[in-house]
Amino acid sequence: MTTQTTTSRGWLTTLNTRHHRTALNVYLALVVAHWAEHILQAIQIYALGWPLKEARGALGVPFPWLVTSEWMHYGYALLMLVGLILLRPGFVGRSRVWWNISLGIQVWHHLEHLLLLIQALAGANLLGRPVPTSIIQLVVPRVELHLFYNALVFAPMVVAMVLHRRARQDERARMRCTCALSPA
Repeated sequence: MTTQTTTSRGWLTTLNTRHHRTALNVYLALVVAHWAEHILQAIQIYALGWPLKEARGALGVPFPWLVTSEWMHYGYALLMLVGLILLRPGFVGRSRVWWNISLGIQVWHHLEHLLLLIQALAGANLLGRPVPTSIIQLVVPRVELHLFYNALVFAPMVVAMVLHRRARQDERARMRCTCALSPA
């Protein structure tokens, strides 16, 4: 085993042991910030009546190129996927099952964003559509679809985090981090 491999494994072990709680909190903050963007965009469309092209969330209003760039959307999908993979070893038992569900859904969500990015880069859209289009977007509009995808990934992720913090005694014995709350 090379020194680089040992160092990267050591970093991953540290992330999922001593720094797992902090890493989960940072990851959750990023996810909630992304949620806020999607919810604000939905409010702009449905509550404020803004046209779709103007409803760009908080960051997209001052920086419109962020919303129109598939790179930003793909980058976030990739960040979510990487976070779910890197933080996975810290979960055991029931929380691991729920984390895996979130990860599985995010794999699909990431593939959909990869398809969108490839279309944007190639300048050729799925089925000749005027804009890059994902597979599920063929039947569900993009704004609603991304709210749905984010909910599908977020819900089992939160269940996993709650179960991880409230681990049963048998799960607590297998945990290598200090995330679990003290038993009552």
